[in-house]
Amino acid sequence: MSTNFSQMTDSYSIKSGYSNVNGLDMYYEIHGQGKPLLLIHGGGSTIETSFGRIIPLLAKNRQVIGVELQAHGHTADRDTPLTFKQDADDVAALLQNLEIAKADILGFSNGGHTAIELAIRHPKMINKLILASTFYKREAVVPQFWEGFERATLESMPTVLAEGYLKANPDEAGLLNMFNRDVQRMKDFTGWTDEQLQSIQAQTLVINGSKDVGSPEHAVAMYRLLPNCELAIFPGGHGAYLGTIETLESGKWSSFNATCLIDEFLG
Repeated sequence: MSTNFSQMTDSYSIKSGYSNVNGLDMYYEIHGQGKPLLLIHGGGSTIETSFGRIIPLLAKNRQVIGVELQAHGHTADRDTPLTFKQDADDVAALLQNLEIAKADILGFSNGGHTAIELAIRHPKMINKLILASTFYKREAVVPQFWEGFERATLESMPTVLAEGYLKANPDEAGLLNMFNRDVQRMKDFTGWTDEQLQSIQAQTLVINGSKDVGSPEHAVAMYRLLPNCELAIFPGGHGAYLGTIETLESGKWSSFNATCLIDEFLG
């Protein structure tokens, strides 16, 4: 494990580094001190593009750990399939390397899918679980969503996400590789059974947008299945309540942000 830099903001310390997990040098950042909260970004994203707006708020009272998964951002690829199961095992290994036995987990979009796998495969490592804009079965999303992956090209990717990748890793070939990897993973998406969801015992918060990728009705279904679950539905689209970079307009964050709710849920 290596640390790249350590610095101070006006409110908290920041350090970053790479940790060897399952043959992959995974990039991570640690913001602040206190009870650990691990953030898992969405597909095609980085720590900054998914969580750059909320990290300064969350890190005031806790240790916030951001990771960049295989082939994303600062983290290189390896010769293994890109799967949510593998991502979950990588995150678990990172926590072990950081000597964190148990953490709160916030997964956004595809990061929520990784969080589901983490809760199933490594339940003892999770304290509280937040699934943000996450769905557990294909039927949660309109057929056109899945059809879009059959004709997706790099030009389909939001420009701000492509720019976010290149800011972390100025490698055009790496950007295309990440895009193709993410597209294939979604083509292969099978989801989880009701029984698998019901097996998750961690106290969970499901958050969805009213105009999200997954429907509000599906978010309610997840709330009904998860044994220890709370539910919040915010006005707006995919990730607007987190201020993800692709939802910002002219630098303005939605007034319906979820930071206070997350703080209250985590305690």
